[in-house]
Amino acid sequence: MSVIIRGRVWKYGDNINTDIISPGQYMSLPVEKQAVHAMEAIDPGFAKKVQPGDILVAGNNFGSGSSRETAQMVLKHLQIGAIIAESFARIFYRNSINVGLPVVEMMDTSVIQEGDEIEVDLLAGKIINHTQGAEYKGTKLPEHLIEMVMAGGLEPYLANKLGIS
Repeated sequence: MSVIIRGRVWKYGDNINTDIISPGQYMSLPVEKQAVHAMEAIDPGFAKKVQPGDILVAGNNFGSGSSRETAQMVLKHLQIGAIIAESFARIFYRNSINVGLPVVEMMDTSVIQEGDEIEVDLLAGKIINHTQGAEYKGTKLPEHLIEMVMAGGLEPYLANKLGIS
């Protein structure tokens, strides 16, 4: 099994919390209206600029804060291909897998720049930077978690495994 995600990088620093990703004042709106405000505290217009398959790259502690799934849901709605960070808040990491949003840890993300074109091999844990002609090592996702991500998250994965339509 090989799962490759390729996209343009959007680069952020440390401690990008769920309030930044999905501002709380919009939580009562449908996800498509929440998504318009994704990341706006640090990157106004992000939702209009990001393209399907683009990849977020950040430093330490990505997704800290509350455990709300709206943060993952707005990024998934915007069709973010994957998130690479030096570290993730634990609940954010698991919620991402549960909604089908690939997450990869990488020791030093400072070598990747905004706008770089990168490719992530989820199973091998390999990140290729086509812009810089470099290759980096990230964490490998276990095959069953890749299957869950590719199915669209935990619910569709389980429905498929159990033969429920």
